[in-house]
Amino acid sequence: MPRRFFRKFALNRESLRRKWFIEPFDHLLHDPDLFGIRRRSVVPAFSLGLFIAFMPIPGHPLIAALLAIAFRVNVAVATVTTFISNPLTMGPMFFSAYWVGRALLGLEPQPFEFELSLTWLSSQFLHIWQPMLLGCVLLASVTAFVGYVSLDLLWRASIADYLAKRRKPK
Repeated sequence: MPRRFFRKFALNRESLRRKWFIEPFDHLLHDPDLFGIRRRSVVPAFSLGLFIAFMPIPGHPLIAALLAIAFRVNVAVATVTTFISNPLTMGPMFFSAYWVGRALLGLEPQPFEFELSLTWLSSQFLHIWQPMLLGCVLLASVTAFVGYVSLDLLWRASIADYLAKRRKPK
């Protein structure tokens, strides 16, 4: 089941090589793990995508793709997994990261109101960046670990179920 699910996100290496923006990176894309749907390349890519999704930086898909190439894991899965961080989930993710970081650092809660402006960024964000960054790294690590273990167990159970059905006499 996991292999069939992840085939939806698989990229065709040959069609990708023909794109003009990929030509400078063509020499990096020869590893079959970058596009293959195997447990050893998909599970770490899923975990990498989860980790990157919790980071408070722009460009999650690009960063995930570059790190996937560096770590030689599935590029598409790492990139698609970063989309758990979207406009609907970003607020709760970063607020919970701030709450966890504040609790670990032993800081008093400071009321703040979010406003998308440079004045807010220069005045309010300076007070919350340390606990939020600590919380983001911690929650990203925990989420990546749980995602890795969960998907690995699901994949192994799926393989065991497939083999059991195949061995069953007809």
